Amino acid sequence: MWADFSHYLMAALILAGSLFALVGAIGLVRLPDVYTRSHAASKAGTIGSGLAMLAIAVGAPEASVATRAMAGVLFFLLTAPVSAHLLMRAAYKAGYPLSDSAVVDAMPKNQEVTKINS
Repeated sequence: MWADFSHYLMAALILAGSLFALVGAIGLVRLPDVYTRSHAASKAGTIGSGLAMLAIAVGAPEASVATRAMAGVLFFLLTAPVSAHLLMRAAYKAGYPLSDSAVVDAMPKNQEVTKINS
């Protein structure tokens, strides 16, 4: 009984993770600038890979495998948003423009921009 349920749950989690990854890939192609593309890739990638690793944890034959998969999910949740923020901030400081459809630029104009070896 549990084996059948776990297989269905794993299939549902993998399907949901794949759909999130697909939405992220579509966002990379369709969105107008580097900031919105990065946002789509980081959020959808984090959720998609997290759901796939959760499926591994559900179907793991040993507790050690499930524990490592859950540690991977936690690692993704802690590191992906921070790295996406740092990449977008670096792109802003490098001068990548916002798209024409952007409503407001929330970064202060008088902020110090430090350039390394430029």
